[in-house]
Amino acid sequence: MRVSKKDRTIRDKAILIREVVLKKKAIKAMILDLRKISNLCDYFVLCSGDSQQQIDAIYEEVIKLSKEKNILIHHKQNNSASGWLVIDFFNVIVHIFSEEMRNFYDMEHLWKEATRVRVPKKIKLHTPQ
Repeated sequence: MRVSKKDRTIRDKAILIREVVLKKKAIKAMILDLRKISNLCDYFVLCSGDSQQQIDAIYEEVIKLSKEKNILIHHKQNNSASGWLVIDFFNVIVHIFSEEMRNFYDMEHLWKEATRVRVPKKIKLHTPQ
């Protein structure tokens, strides 16, 4: 099956976001491909932080990336006290959890039909839109 440039660009956006959260030492950062099972979005980027300070730093780094790369944000929820921060980029939704909230909501199990995106060590990324 041939992959369109648009699909590659959206996937690359998710991969770029994953790389950014990993720079902030996010825990268990992963990408779930929802395209075959949901119309909500194409990808989830899931990650956790050890502390509220780290969770906030991950969130701020993703916001910074969106400004630098001119990636439009549809919605963001940053109630730090909740332990679950969300940034919605229309086709990619980023979920940043405390470990407690990640275990409680168990998104990996909830979306178990989603395919986990394998990220090659060296990848040429297309510019996100």
